[in-house]
Amino acid sequence: MTPVKIVPSVLAADFGRLGEQVQEAEAAGADRFQIDVMDGQFVPNLSMGPAAVAAIRRATRLPLEVHLMIERPERFVALFAQAGADFIQVQVESTLQLHRTVAEILGAGCAAGVVLNPATSIESLREIAAYVSMVNVMTVEPGFGGQRFIPSSPDKIRRIRQMLPALEIEVDGGIDAESAPLAVEAGATVVVAGSSIFGHPGGIGAGLAELRASLG
Repeated sequence: MTPVKIVPSVLAADFGRLGEQVQEAEAAGADRFQIDVMDGQFVPNLSMGPAAVAAIRRATRLPLEVHLMIERPERFVALFAQAGADFIQVQVESTLQLHRTVAEILGAGCAAGVVLNPATSIESLREIAAYVSMVNVMTVEPGFGGQRFIPSSPDKIRRIRQMLPALEIEVDGGIDAESAPLAVEAGATVVVAGSSIFGHPGGIGAGLAELRASLG
């Protein structure tokens, strides 16, 4: 069985020591990093842009996964690809041109993923799944870190795994040593964690180790 990938979300990092903390997580065994991009419209929060992605790219050799929580993400695909993204994920709810947006991501040389909000039906995946390498299942409402894992999430993950047996399934939101095993048992192959890694009382390495241990 392929080991589950652990992806720290830099939204939870100390931005005053961002490069240092990214390097600490890489040394502790992170598989890649997630960068959440928010525009204050699709979600009620603002975060990072291409310049932050470029800065993180300089700090690590690991792949960078950019999650676009923005309206009309197709406008910014090229900028994030140029900044150093390896994966670009878009919310299925954020654009009326999802197929074209995914094609733009692939054309920019990045792997493409789609993201489902908690209340979004898995049926929205059927027509796009053949063109992407991953599905990110939001296990909280997007926009803010530190939220609690939605208890019904494993059932949704399980149904997606049955629909798409070969696709990488990522989970994002409220992931810690308690919720991560539930998501993985349901079929997730990648877990994104922010506060439980960067906010762990024992430090970043301890947070990653605790999460890895919970997954067996």
